[in-house]
Amino acid sequence: MKIALIGATGFVGKAVLGEALRRNCNVTAISRHPDRLGGGDERVRAVQADAFDVDALSRALEGHEAVLSAYNAGWTNPRYREDFLKAADSIERATEKAGIKRLLVVGGAGSLEAAPGVQLVDTPGFPEAFRTAAKAVRDYLEILKENRTLDWTFLSPAIIMGPDVKTGRLGRYRIGRDQPVYDEKGVSTISVEDLAVALLDELEKGQFIRKRFTVAY
Repeated sequence: MKIALIGATGFVGKAVLGEALRRNCNVTAISRHPDRLGGGDERVRAVQADAFDVDALSRALEGHEAVLSAYNAGWTNPRYREDFLKAADSIERATEKAGIKRLLVVGGAGSLEAAPGVQLVDTPGFPEAFRTAAKAVRDYLEILKENRTLDWTFLSPAIIMGPDVKTGRLGRYRIGRDQPVYDEKGVSTISVEDLAVALLDELEKGQFIRKRFTVAY
């Protein structure tokens, strides 16, 4: 499969790239700084493009079977909301302009429901450092739900996912929809490697077209 990956140099993007190569995909890795990808694998083509530039991005996306977006505006970015929503809109429009139907977006866990009608991002215990970013991603999910052109999928990770989750790639996970998936200890966690497994599984199976889903152990 020939896929375009946006955000390939980020924490999630690197894991997605690794999983895509594991499945022998041909990947066009799109970023503003393609030199950060390194080299050595002929299945990876690094392309420079600005996520805010619809025309340049659409040209980079042409000819692919699917677009995978692991775009992040930068957790410490004071303009996170504006930049994320602008880039997300640009990616959506560029995908349409390039004539590609399939768009998979890695989002956040903040929009998952802690209780009926109450999302995690609105709970008192949600980390303040990530609240603004989580609200922006939550708002984009509502925007994406209105798209009737693309066969989109939005993947929310478990509540806990980061460098401290060191299970690596187990190749397994459990699936939920709008509520977090908890283990027997009441913990919702996933490694970035297994998040990538879930994303590529969805690309292959297409179980959640125009839907959001979440995964955890």
